[in-house]
Amino acid sequence: MNNKMTRNADPVEGLAALSICESLLLALTDLKVLSEEDARDLLTDVATTHSEAALVSQTPERHYEVVTIVQRILTGKNSVPH
Repeated sequence: MNNKMTRNADPVEGLAALSICESLLLALTDLKVLSEEDARDLLTDVATTHSEAALVSQTPERHYEVVTIVQRILTGKNSVPH
């Protein structure tokens, strides 16, 4: 079996991971394990990191797509557009 670390994740796998992480973040804030401010700071850090990475990446559009998804979450919308 050939397990290359460079293999791109299937879009469905990425969508599943995003949904799980989004649900975990909501659960952590609902349970008061993480404050809403901390959750927003975490998401803002993710967006900033990907915005900066896009500036030096050979595939900046992938980083900008992450930023767009995170911004949807920050504005209170579901990460997956309808």
